[in-house]
Amino acid sequence: MDLVKIGRALARRIDKLEFGPPVSHVYNPLDYAREPYEKYLARFGAGPKEIVLLGMNPGPFGMAQTGVPFGEVSMVRDWMGIEGKVRRPAREHSKRPVLGFDCERSEVSGARLWGWARARCGTAERFFSRVFVVNYCPLVFMEASGRNVTPDKLRSGARDELYAACDEALSRTIRLLEPRFVIGVGLFAEKRAREVLTDYGGEIGSILHPSPANPKANRDWAGVVDAQLAELGLRLGRR
Repeated sequence: MDLVKIGRALARRIDKLEFGPPVSHVYNPLDYAREPYEKYLARFGAGPKEIVLLGMNPGPFGMAQTGVPFGEVSMVRDWMGIEGKVRRPAREHSKRPVLGFDCERSEVSGARLWGWARARCGTAERFFSRVFVVNYCPLVFMEASGRNVTPDKLRSGARDELYAACDEALSRTIRLLEPRFVIGVGLFAEKRAREVLTDYGGEIGSILHPSPANPKANRDWAGVVDAQLAELGLRLGRR
């Protein structure tokens, strides 16, 4: 099973789930942004990889707009060279419209992560020759106010069903890409990787999440991440 098949199977499975309060709206970019998402998989997802960076779930101005994990518009379009048709979610929140590649608001987390990758490796092709980036959960959750809801804040019943689907997709992805390292972007992703990948023979760790909501990330996030990877024996740089 290749990455496209894994993504489509996951999208079908999670489309059937229902989420109660505090969630009022759910976006699935694997559906409405399938074209750029699958371009990302096709262009950069051919394995094996040395490193898989594992995010939590999409941000409203990143993957929710472009279909690419941490997918800040300018980095996806201009650095990765990916564009594609993005439809609107079936039920859209008025405060979180999906504008696709016309979205003018930058997602800080994505700008930081991909900006770091560009600074360390130069071209997207050089970066992705060693690394691939995926999200554990592909869904965006919002309260009625438009505020983001992270997967760990979901009610236990729906959360358990969601985790079961995402766990299976993660396990299949890691078996396919055969990385030496699975690195959670944040502690949530590391925890899920450790719980899911019980027969994985490589190393699991984490790096600081680049969200501006994290005060530590607002002080030289790239330098902190370089140091964290160095502790694992990893260095990303132009060779």
